[in-house]
Amino acid sequence: MNAKPPSSGSGPTADSSDAAADTAKGDRIAKVLSRAGIASRREAERMIEAGRVRVNGEQITSPALNVTPDDKITVDNTPVGAPEPPRIWLYHKPTGLVTTNSDEKGRETIFDALPEDMPRVMTVGRLDLNSEGLLLLTNDGGVKRKLELPSTGWLRRYRARVNGRPTDEMLEPLRKGITVEGEQFQPMDVSLDRQQGANAWLTIGLREGRNREIRRAMEAVGLTVNRLIRVSYGPFQLGELKTGEVEELRRKVVRDQLGLELEDPTGTAVKKPTTVRRPPRRKPGGFGGAGQPGMPVQRGEDDEPPPRRGGGKAKNAPRGKATSGRNAAKPGARPGGRTGGKPGSRGPKPRR
Repeated sequence: MNAKPPSSGSGPTADSSDAAADTAKGDRIAKVLSRAGIASRREAERMIEAGRVRVNGEQITSPALNVTPDDKITVDNTPVGAPEPPRIWLYHKPTGLVTTNSDEKGRETIFDALPEDMPRVMTVGRLDLNSEGLLLLTNDGGVKRKLELPSTGWLRRYRARVNGRPTDEMLEPLRKGITVEGEQFQPMDVSLDRQQGANAWLTIGLREGRNREIRRAMEAVGLTVNRLIRVSYGPFQLGELKTGEVEELRRKVVRDQLGLELEDPTGTAVKKPTTVRRPPRRKPGGFGGAGQPGMPVQRGEDDEPPPRRGGGKAKNAPRGKATSGRNAAKPGARPGGRTGGKPGSRGPKPRR
């Protein structure tokens, strides 16, 4: 191993100097395990303290150790391979799943619902049990840590349905920064999209991810969140990703967005797994379905979110009224929707 204990004696010796030089080389063992996708740094440190990690055949119990690519590392007697290039997946988390590796209450986690051919991944941040939408997954602990830090400055945007009638006066404390139970929240970008009966849809943007931050902040101003969808995380968008599906970003996108130097910048990531375990089909009226993420199957006046700002007509949308069946076009109609000729005629006479 690279970390050698200093030799006894009052002054520095050649051996101790060499040991100090060797210790300065390489990376901390917990960082290496995290980069290899074994666990986060904190989890890796706990694994080391539990005696599950060996370096060059010797069991270690302290994470205060540097290793190099020449060292042989095993976890639970399984060799640790070289770190893969950083990879990121987009996951459309449904409601009802816990964002954790294991739940003490025995509830299903997102890792139980991921495709079986997915590699070991870690979540970037969390979404609580009743929240849905975009959740980033990565195989790299360094990427996870970087994206979770508020200093990264990436905006996380949500669409929230709240019970109540919010006004600018009610939302102003959120825009300035509110204190809830002694915890100071950073200012939020909050805008009212539409009032629908007893509920209203809001668009909310924030640059930190504290536990149930949006729900707690809304309760502090007299509003109750009854649906919460994350639609973007920095430059990454939920888009048309269906509930329960996973999609891997191209390697070039990961490099450009994170400012990373990759050994193979020309390649692209492996396509998304074909086997996707989706949550069980819900009864009509529950969440799910195509179109707007998590759109209820049976839409009521209060359930349909308003159109996104800046959006135009849907692609290939008809310009006029929808028609169907044999009687959709009027008799004698010309291409383009114009009508002409008598009923029952075969169309205009050809020019001579």
